[in-house]
Amino acid sequence: MVRIKPFRGIRPPKELASEVASRPYDVLNSVEAKAEATERSLLHIIKPEIDFDPIADEHAPEVYAKAVDNFRRWREKGWLRQDPEEYYYIYAQTMEGRTQYGLAMCCHFEDYLSGAIRKHELTRPDKEEDRMIHVRNQQANIEPVFFAYPDDPGIDAIVAGIVRSQAPEYDFTAADGFGHKLWVIRDRKTNERITELFAKIPALYVADGHHRTAAAARVGAECKAKNPHHTGNEEYAYFLAVTFPASQLRIIDYNRVVRDLNGLTAAQFLDRLRENFEVEDKGVEIYRPAALHNFSMYFEGRWWSLTAKAGTFDDHDPIGVLDVTVLSNHVLGPVLGITDLRTSKRIDFVGGIRGLGELKRRVDSGEMRAAFALYPVSMQQLIDIADTGNIMPPKTTWFEPKLRSGIVIHSFAEE
Repeated sequence: MVRIKPFRGIRPPKELASEVASRPYDVLNSVEAKAEATERSLLHIIKPEIDFDPIADEHAPEVYAKAVDNFRRWREKGWLRQDPEEYYYIYAQTMEGRTQYGLAMCCHFEDYLSGAIRKHELTRPDKEEDRMIHVRNQQANIEPVFFAYPDDPGIDAIVAGIVRSQAPEYDFTAADGFGHKLWVIRDRKTNERITELFAKIPALYVADGHHRTAAAARVGAECKAKNPHHTGNEEYAYFLAVTFPASQLRIIDYNRVVRDLNGLTAAQFLDRLRENFEVEDKGVEIYRPAALHNFSMYFEGRWWSLTAKAGTFDDHDPIGVLDVTVLSNHVLGPVLGITDLRTSKRIDFVGGIRGLGELKRRVDSGEMRAAFALYPVSMQQLIDIADTGNIMPPKTTWFEPKLRSGIVIHSFAEE
């Protein structure tokens, strides 16, 4: 069972929402952020290195301090304001005509430590530490994490009723074409009912934001250790998430490009692939994987279909069934000699949001030698892996659209 609570959200006035809200810190580099940031953009708070000339090291002490100063100034200027009471918020995102409805809420750090909030990826200590410094310094969760929960008809009914009967507080389309709406749930009984319903939910699942989740949990544990009178109800024990019903979420493909053929000729490479795949030349038109265990490859100016042969995958194993596992076990490792996807400089990863044309471009440019497109992982596969305590291989899932940062913020600073 999971513990959640409403919170006094810090958020922009309605007329500034589209300007303050920004893309997350980890989807654009510092140069891109500096070019994209308007005067009131949250990028000045989540990527404050852009306020230095030249752009500073994002891990420098003065950069962390600048983040705190900017958060304070945004509130002083009224660009961010705190709601007078604790609320839940409905956050809707629309991409290509499909809308998903999540609830912005606070989740308990001990649920992450106990496994009631379940993960499917490993985290890197350096990235955890960076996010931990931000949370600790700000005494706030500036950016939400992205969670999923098993569908619940009672929760669905509450969200649908509010969306039908109330106008959203925010309603804007970002530059990338994705729509964002926010409803504030001000009715106290409705908020209490949401808390009751989630108390019966067996688990939440980290969809996107493993490092932020781990960092928030570590800060919660730190605060607990410093408080001899800790009860578990303190504001620092909770962190910000937007949680969506699993059925509404779609994972898109996360693809691979490789720099060389590990000393093989083109003919030798294709022969090695034929040992474990049915290889079919699809010509010059873009070919997209048709089903699980079917891969698309761009190589030598042509698209190829690779269909894994029986025995190369295990549909009864939550990890063995994954196409990222099949590709690593039968192509990247034994054929190309790429064994550590986290550290190898011979491989790169391309989110499916960029399209398969990006794979073609990177190979045609000469930067890369071959590209592989994978059939997307399903939400059920993610849940099965998390439920069994397994960990997905690196760069397996890509969720889109991303949560907009600055729609709502959670502070645990003592007033």
